[in-house]
Amino acid sequence: MLIRRGERSHALEHEVTPERVYQDFRRERRRVLAGALGLGAACALPRAFAAAGGYDDVDPGSAPDWLDRRLADARWKAVEPGPEDRLTPFDDVTHYNNFYEFGSGKDDPARYAGGLVTEPWSVVIDGEVARPGRLALEDVVGESRLEERIYRLRCVEAWSMVIPWLGVPLADLLARVEPTSKARFVRFESLHDPEQMPGQRSRYGLIDWPYTEGLRLDEAMHPLTLLAVGLYGHSLPNQNGAPLRLVVPWKYGFKGAKSIVRISLTETQPRTSWQSLAPNEYGFYANVNPEVDHPRWSQACERRLPSGLFRPNLIETRMFNGYADQVASLYQGMDLRADY
Repeated sequence: MLIRRGERSHALEHEVTPERVYQDFRRERRRVLAGALGLGAACALPRAFAAAGGYDDVDPGSAPDWLDRRLADARWKAVEPGPEDRLTPFDDVTHYNNFYEFGSGKDDPARYAGGLVTEPWSVVIDGEVARPGRLALEDVVGESRLEERIYRLRCVEAWSMVIPWLGVPLADLLARVEPTSKARFVRFESLHDPEQMPGQRSRYGLIDWPYTEGLRLDEAMHPLTLLAVGLYGHSLPNQNGAPLRLVVPWKYGFKGAKSIVRISLTETQPRTSWQSLAPNEYGFYANVNPEVDHPRWSQACERRLPSGLFRPNLIETRMFNGYADQVASLYQGMDLRADY
């Protein structure tokens, strides 16, 4: 057991987060995942699915033994998008990335991330939790069953993808570490290692490393929020945020912290990297909203990859990236132009 127990909180579970989150979590999770996403009954494909790759023309890469064992029991296609959303080809998913730790070019992550050592990997859990400690990646996943969830990914730069992630609900991990009654937000911190990450050595870099992101606790506990350890049936490629990244499908892609090494629960709203860099451009919430443009990019439409000069493949952007039925209630009464 790798969790070091700290002082236990006197908080009861129902005092920790909004009542509707904890008390209805299991029921809500089933409802959301089986709801308007176009999800059919969750189906487990044959174990051979993982072993054989499950997808054509996909480089399986390498995976630690623990992940190989867990793939055999994964819940494949637990969430699928609508029929109009076709999977983005693996090559685009792995060669068109924003991962500034490896450079600002879209192909820099695939070019420079190969040497990142992702095994062993551990994550510090601290802050307003009753059970702080350092967890090996396998223990971050815990006993939760891996799920494949095919989500839309919308970048604030107005391009988008459809990606089959593999991961576990963030809520499962948070429930295990027992947030205290003071916990209101979750802060994510990415790896800071200039020796392995050339983008962090750049004299032209603007980000004050390490990269940080944050969510409200009820956003973090939402059934759609995923800690991803893989995609396309295999472990997560380095350029996509290996070995552990955050996926919040109704928010712009920059909210998805990559190569996570610390998860802290806080009483106050954490300052995020992009918010610190340009608060007039990047808000804390960063919900996909076609009615609120970024100063440099209209958010009304998006370029779904793959696309080309003569076939730009433009589609209209949907509120909350198409997940409004599941998440709009989180922001009831808020001015989404002010809280962008």
